Amino acid sequence: MDAAPVRLQRRMGRALAGRRIVVTRAREQAGDLVRALEALGADVVLAPVIRIEPLEDLGALRTALGNLAAYRWVVFTSQNAVQIVCDCAAAGAFGRTAVAAIGTATAAALAARGVTPQLVPDEFVGEALAETLAAHGGLAGSRILIPGAVEGRDAVAVGLRAHGAVVEAIPVYRTVAARPDVPTGAIDAVTFTSSSTVRHFVDLVGPDAARSGRFVAAVIGPITARTARDLGLADVLEAEPHTVSGIVDALVRRFA
Repeated sequence: MDAAPVRLQRRMGRALAGRRIVVTRAREQAGDLVRALEALGADVVLAPVIRIEPLEDLGALRTALGNLAAYRWVVFTSQNAVQIVCDCAAAGAFGRTAVAAIGTATAAALAARGVTPQLVPDEFVGEALAETLAAHGGLAGSRILIPGAVEGRDAVAVGLRAHGAVVEAIPVYRTVAARPDVPTGAIDAVTFTSSSTVRHFVDLVGPDAARSGRFVAAVIGPITARTARDLGLADVLEAEPHTVSGIVDALVRRFA
């Protein structure tokens, strides 16, 4: 977690004491958010509504990784893609190919695997990533590799193709529904770190419960916020910046 939320915790003490907050993120990725909320006194209910499954056939990815020098950029739009790609890549594979990350969490996941991204946009959404890459110039005819989810947004690919890039988007994982125990009793907030967590949560609890307005829907960014509003969630609180730390800060501002 970055320094700003740590300072906020010290300043606010147990700002979320007595608040019951549901975390819907995949279990293997939820640790930082759970710990940050608990450090502020929240009663955290871990209810992962999705799980991440690498595709069984990663042949296309391995072929691309064997020819990385042909790509000008490799673009990572999630931590999930980082883990799967780095598990398949040889040591030092990215030495001659520039790497871009959609946000600080994805950049940190790359750094943990020994890969330093050359580009991270100021706004952590696909459209901003595409425009930031385009601002570097010379994309016309350049090959760009984007490993991602089967059901992922194509905003980055669309934006880059508009600037003449030759984009190869390779699915490497899928997001599937999990069936955690549904929290009972009063809930103050539910956190959502992707549109898929919103959709699967609504499927799990039912539209009436999701639209009841009895909890704050704390979302990581504008795309997830739009999905939440489209599905009828009444009280949507958007993180700023669009990070897990931003979600925590937004909840503190709401409840402190």
